[in-house]
Amino acid sequence: MSSGNRKKRRVGIVGFGHIGQYLVHEILKRDDLELSFVWNRTTDVLRGKVDDKYILENLHSFAERTPDLIVEVAHPSITMNYGELFLDVADYMVGSPTALANSDVENKLRKKACSGTHGIYIPSGALWGGNDIKKMADRGTLKGLKVTMKKHPSCYKLNEPLKSRNERVKSEAVVLYDGCIRDLCPLAPNNVNTMAAAALAAHNLGFDKAQGCIVADPSLDAHIVEVDVTGPGEEQNQFTVKAVRHNPAASGAVTGNATYASFLSSMLGAHSQGPGLHLC
Repeated sequence: MSSGNRKKRRVGIVGFGHIGQYLVHEILKRDDLELSFVWNRTTDVLRGKVDDKYILENLHSFAERTPDLIVEVAHPSITMNYGELFLDVADYMVGSPTALANSDVENKLRKKACSGTHGIYIPSGALWGGNDIKKMADRGTLKGLKVTMKKHPSCYKLNEPLKSRNERVKSEAVVLYDGCIRDLCPLAPNNVNTMAAAALAAHNLGFDKAQGCIVADPSLDAHIVEVDVTGPGEEQNQFTVKAVRHNPAASGAVTGNATYASFLSSMLGAHSQGPGLHLC
């Protein structure tokens, strides 16, 4: 089929924060994608920035726009409330995978995605080596996983009790949390999507056995993500991998600069893998 006759993939964007705006801009520039709709909790934010024909006033009406892929970059509650409905109509890329730390939500979405024709796609975001982690989990050779995130205190958007703990950080780096990823996700739903993606990749460990640590460090002008993987072998001769990602970020920025391009790459790769849950 010639490129002139190839069907454009229709993409709906849910959320119009920094990443949502970036993705909409990129979709409109491309000749292989078509913007199906843009929805935001407050529609006024869209006026003047997006052509009215793309604005979806009521998210319940998403199916009328016939999307091939729906991308959530808004809030974990979108997946909780609409995830199964989205999968009836289109592939679904979950930009806030902390939603799946709720075991009921994860189980329902996995069941839906495995029984239908559309797939769930989890963007790698700031996670380095996600597919390698998944391959080890598939083989049962993944024995341990820990993701450590270090940011300036102003870059965190936290719920209590971490919020107060973070506000007290002045000059020295402070470990705000160190434990299982499942318990961390509701405390930092906007910051630890990378960890949620890691827990989903490490499916033989899951949210309960995969570990997460967040550190508030006033000296940083970047987001640092360390991924520690443990594989087979005895303690003195064990397979290990350590990856460190250094992503420049302005003070107060929840998302580092390099993550925008990573989200775009994930969106472009979120297709043709069929039913089930996939990393992209």
